[in-house]
Amino acid sequence: MNGIWAIVLAAGESKRMGSPKMLLPFDGLTIIERVIGNVMAADVDKVVVVLGAHKEEIEKKIVTYNVIISYNDHYSTGMLSSVKCGLSRLPEEYSAALILPGDHPMILTREINRVIEAYKVCGRGIVMPVCQGRRGHPLIINRRYREEVLSMPETEGLRILAERHADDTFVIETDDPSVLRDIDTREDYVNELNKIVR
Repeated sequence: MNGIWAIVLAAGESKRMGSPKMLLPFDGLTIIERVIGNVMAADVDKVVVVLGAHKEEIEKKIVTYNVIISYNDHYSTGMLSSVKCGLSRLPEEYSAALILPGDHPMILTREINRVIEAYKVCGRGIVMPVCQGRRGHPLIINRRYREEVLSMPETEGLRILAERHADDTFVIETDDPSVLRDIDTREDYVNELNKIVR
C-alpha cells in the first residue's frame, strides 16, 4: 500500500441548499455515496468520512461502506475544522492525506488517480489540480504538514498552506472542469444532474 489515506469532508450544514445535500440523489446513489465510491475506487489505502451536521441521517446511508467515520463537533466553524478532525483519525504510519469535499460527486476516480500519480512522481509535499487557471480538488498533503495544519487558525484554509509552502507545492494541469465544481445551491444541483451522461 502507498500510505495515502483519503479524507472526505461531509460535515457542512448545507445552508445554501436548504436540505442535507449529501443525501440528495445523484446518478443512482446519493451525493455522499457517489463521492465515497469514487474515492474508494482510487489508489488510496483507506477512507475517512468526516460528519457533523445531519450526521445521523448521513451515517445511516453510508454505514455499509468500508470507511472510517469521524465526528466533527465543531463543524459550524468551517471546513478546516473538518480537515483537522479527519487528520486526527489517520494512523501514525500514513504518508499523505488526500482531501476531497463531499459535495464534489462529479470528480471521477480517474481524476483522483491523476492527482495521486502526480504526487508520487513530483517529489513535492502538496499537490492539487488546476483547470483554467483555477486551483481545484482533490488535494494531497504530505504527513510532514500534519502538525502545521492542526495548529492553523480556523480563519485560514489549505490554500494558505499551499501559498506558505509554494516551493513544495505542485499543480497538475487538467482539462476536466469537475475539479472546480461543487454543489452548493439547488441551481448547482439541477445543473449537475442535467450534465450526467445517460
